[in-house]
Amino acid sequence: MKILFVHQNFPGQFPHLAPALQKRGHQVLALTAETNKRPSPVQVVKYRKPAPVKIEPRLTRLYAEVAERGMRAAFAARQMRAQHDFVPDVIFGHPAWGETLFLREVWPEAKLLVYAEFMYKTTGLDTDFDPEFAKRALENRIATVARSAHLIQSMVQADAALSPTVFQAGTFPPELRQKITICHDGVNTTRLAPNPEARFTVPDTPLTFRPGDEVITFINRSLEPYRGYHTFMRALPDVLAARPQAHVLIIGEEGQSYGGPPPEGSWKQKFLDEVKDRLDLSRVHFLGRVPYADFVAIMQIGRVHAYLTYPFVLSWSLLEAMSAGAMVVGSDTPPLREVIEDGVNGRLVDFFDIKGWSEALTDALANPGNYYAMRRAARASVVEKYDLETICLPRLIEFVETAGGTLQ
Repeated sequence: MKILFVHQNFPGQFPHLAPALQKRGHQVLALTAETNKRPSPVQVVKYRKPAPVKIEPRLTRLYAEVAERGMRAAFAARQMRAQHDFVPDVIFGHPAWGETLFLREVWPEAKLLVYAEFMYKTTGLDTDFDPEFAKRALENRIATVARSAHLIQSMVQADAALSPTVFQAGTFPPELRQKITICHDGVNTTRLAPNPEARFTVPDTPLTFRPGDEVITFINRSLEPYRGYHTFMRALPDVLAARPQAHVLIIGEEGQSYGGPPPEGSWKQKFLDEVKDRLDLSRVHFLGRVPYADFVAIMQIGRVHAYLTYPFVLSWSLLEAMSAGAMVVGSDTPPLREVIEDGVNGRLVDFFDIKGWSEALTDALANPGNYYAMRRAARASVVEKYDLETICLPRLIEFVETAGGTLQ
């Protein structure tokens, strides 16, 4: 088969699937943005950077931006067909940035599969979850509806779709949900495994940590409210006061990935400033973005790992932490209830309960022996349901090879 992956930041969700299909003898290409500098496991074709969109009002601009990117992707597709006679049997794309919108006009004979990561809603999900950051109600709901327009269009066009979790698939309306197969991208549970020899040295310090040390870990792509950074920081003063030997390792960039920006400065600094007078900052280590090998080591050494999220996309890092045998204290929100059973393979605490978070983290630090069984159960649940090689990758391959036609 000829298979084309489409993602502005390829490999994105497809780092294992694309090379696995190529290894099986298929001709695999990827269509991505010319600005994408990430290494690719397969041959890449790049489309030109979309022109800046200067349109008002804002709601019109939202769709214009994704349509412009979709048009650039379609122009590149036209060139692939006209000059290289490339006609894919299957297109598998992420629709979030509009790249799949017009590909049917170039390749009407291809099966179109899309990655159904999340559908925005005005109520019941991320938009109205956190009252601290509530915006003008009607204006915010209108913007959310506008934001979902191209996603709905992409889903209607698709022959089939894939969602990584039951919760994420459930964000789509019933008439679109029937197109969706649920299969996670997969976790390399061989690499993400407990390792008593793991070590991590905090840059520019003499501090080296190993498994068993009193370390709290917290990891987000960006330090922002969507992933509970504000709740975590507000819980820390009581935790560090109760555990005077504990250290905190925080991975994440300054900025935002999902929510809006703060009124000024950064979310990282805003919530650090709120509590810094009550923190021993020599024990709080902001690491920024780290190499993957360091991420793995940090997951292996932590005594407790805190993970919070709005009702939104589940982070890969949560399942990776569980696979590494981390003791996870997570927010009691729908994405986590799918993977963590409170008291069995982790703990769940109300997202907004600052005192509850302080107590749960403190207890996990103070009484590690009480949580060994949960650590083992966390890893076992990931190996059983999300292992890359034995569970997820075979199903993903079948999904593509059957063009989404048999898996439900």
